[in-house]
Amino acid sequence: MQDNLQVKMDAFLPLRDVVFNTLRQAILTGELKPGERLMEIHLANRLGVSRTPIREAIRKLELEGLVTMVPRKGAEVAQITEKSMIDVLEVRRTLDALCAELACDRIDEEGLERLGQACENFEQAVKGGNIKKIAQADVSLHDIIVEATGNKRLVQLINNLSEQMYRYRYEYIKDASQHQNLVREHRIIYNSIRDKDKETASQAAKLHIDNQERAILNRIRLDRKNRE
Repeated sequence: MQDNLQVKMDAFLPLRDVVFNTLRQAILTGELKPGERLMEIHLANRLGVSRTPIREAIRKLELEGLVTMVPRKGAEVAQITEKSMIDVLEVRRTLDALCAELACDRIDEEGLERLGQACENFEQAVKGGNIKKIAQADVSLHDIIVEATGNKRLVQLINNLSEQMYRYRYEYIKDASQHQNLVREHRIIYNSIRDKDKETASQAAKLHIDNQERAILNRIRLDRKNRE
């Protein structure tokens, strides 16, 4: 368990939701690592809360697929497996391509300006080297494209995948050797949307996911080989 894991209180949320958000964020960013056991009493002591909100949070995290229950061992952080990752990215690849195409037609000048600024923000975050800030800048950029579609159903579908997607993307972003590829891919996506070039925008969005999938698969396989 990382020593910096702590509850950030929110006056507008019940304690159980605050604990859930704290543990979920720790899993998504790798602060709680795949396979790490989630012992109620230890987490309760660490976060300064009772075991009840911990138990409730673990149950909700299991429903989201971020926690698995192992016989005779209890709860642990779900592994990032090839199958789970491919399932999520397979759907996201299609949705991101659709978002890019729709954005070509529907983004307004203000949205295009925000998207250009998001590219700049991402590049500045890359230069700074803070992984959390890079991940946040990446999410913000993609959110602008999704929002530009104006399609509430599509936005809802993307949001339903966002937590799982963040976990895989965070693993990808931790690899500094991929940062310049991300910068280039974002610029291509931005330029194609600006130029209303649907075909290039769609292909760039798909390539963006394909490169992510390839890199994470390599990492999963390397980690598995090292454990054998």
